[in-house]
Amino acid sequence: MNKDDLAGRLVRLVSYEADRHAALLAAWNNDSEYARLLNDTPAMLFNEKQAKEFVEKQGHEFFFMIQTLADEKVIGLVELDGIKWTFRETYVGIGLGEREYWGKGYGTDAMMLILRYAFQQLDLRRVSLTVYEYNPRAIRSYEKAGFQHEGRLRQALNRDGRRWDILMMGILRDEWEARQASQ
Repeated sequence: MNKDDLAGRLVRLVSYEADRHAALLAAWNNDSEYARLLNDTPAMLFNEKQAKEFVEKQGHEFFFMIQTLADEKVIGLVELDGIKWTFRETYVGIGLGEREYWGKGYGTDAMMLILRYAFQQLDLRRVSLTVYEYNPRAIRSYEKAGFQHEGRLRQALNRDGRRWDILMMGILRDEWEARQASQ
């Protein structure tokens, strides 16, 4: 696979390099709005060393940084996590740490790339994710990428002084292939 295999309209997925990217991860994680949209746990502030250790300890197999094509700026991350090879399924997580790129299609483009990687390179059959009810921008992005609503954990998240639903979404390889054929 060459680097163009992981390039879309707006972004390219690049390998995570701890020495180059840990400071970015730490800065993004220390942004309370980014943390609120990405995790259901209370915010944990990381310094650069802790960010490096966190990624190493998690043992992420398929962890990429999202880089813009226009100016090669690293703006976020995307990963496939918890792959169940027997069932050929995984969870996907994505976060754009650079706020000026929010709502402009960069996340959707990165999601389409990671789906192509999951279905074509890894030969997976299903990709799932969870998203919080209070993040309509992400929900729209996932729908654009082809994810279907599969369920709802009602009032499962306590955030901002109220209870929120966690939405479960997924896409099957057959659905992804049909979308590719129609585009």
